[in-house]
Amino acid sequence: MASPSPRGSTELPDHAPHILVVDDDRRVRELLARFLFEQGFRVTSAGNVPEARTKAQCFVFDALVLDVMMPGESGFDYAREVRKSSRVPILMLTARSNPNDRVMGLEIGADDYLPKPFEPRELILRLSNIIKRRSPGGEGQAVGHDTVTFGPFSYRIDRGELRRADETIRITEREREILTILAQAGGGNVEREALAGGGGLAAERSIDVQINRLRRKTEVDPANPLFLQTVRGVGYRLAVD
Repeated sequence: MASPSPRGSTELPDHAPHILVVDDDRRVRELLARFLFEQGFRVTSAGNVPEARTKAQCFVFDALVLDVMMPGESGFDYAREVRKSSRVPILMLTARSNPNDRVMGLEIGADDYLPKPFEPRELILRLSNIIKRRSPGGEGQAVGHDTVTFGPFSYRIDRGELRRADETIRITEREREILTILAQAGGGNVEREALAGGGGLAAERSIDVQINRLRRKTEVDPANPLFLQTVRGVGYRLAVD
């Protein structure tokens, strides 16, 4: 579940970059969430790798900020796992000064490395730079990708890019998260709770609104959808080719 507004009054737009912060220190997580929000980022946080893995099943992230030293699975372990299937930008954090840690992180596939304690403005600059490098058309963009098609549409999962022939369809970050989860299901049913990210009844109800918006962008007749289908009593499915 994405972190609520730290200030409790201003909501960020859906297209704001979404960052996953993984650190076992609650104080660090809260400080990072507050600071990143104030700089225009959406933030989801996790206290360990298993929790991060669960969050990653519910959301599409524009970058990961991973602490290296955590109980159980380390940030290195998770970065190595993520790199098997994704090119999402990764910024590693560590309190250690050992240069071998930096080398290991970069060998695994991390995009940048920042030792603790760090200057918050430097974190923002480094994070913005690695996101820019990984963006379509930027340096170091991903080569491999998975694409699903449904009717005249294609959806590239690694970029969160929806296209109809040569036209790119503009979708919000929340719509992208939902479409990615549905696409990864390969035409299978997806429960409403999974699409809502465990956000409770209110979040589940908002899914209907997001699905309707997606239908207006992809269906000839949104009231009688061919692709984004409702599965009664369960949730939704994407009728992929």
